[in-house]
Amino acid sequence: MTLAACFGTVAPYYNLGLVIIVFILFLQLFQTPKKRKLMHWKLLFGAVCLFVIEELLTILKFAGLIDYPLWINPLLETGMIIQFIYMLLHQQRLVSKHYRSKKR
Repeated sequence: MTLAACFGTVAPYYNLGLVIIVFILFLQLFQTPKKRKLMHWKLLFGAVCLFVIEELLTILKFAGLIDYPLWINPLLETGMIIQFIYMLLHQQRLVSKHYRSKKR
């Protein structure tokens, strides 16, 4: 087995391990009592959830437990990209609204 194949086999497991840390950080963020504008963080959390689904499907496919159509991964990645773009646009609107209110 080549080095690239070894990394390709092990990488989804490492990704899920790192995502567990990200989930803990998100839970701490969402449980803070201080009111904040969290819409863009919720969108990022949704994109991370789609990433977890994609990684779980990849692990299950490598294990031979499931077989799914080839268009599922691009669909999930498109959903992640759409959420990232919407999150950035939402954040830009909040920042521009904040600076417009400070100019007055």
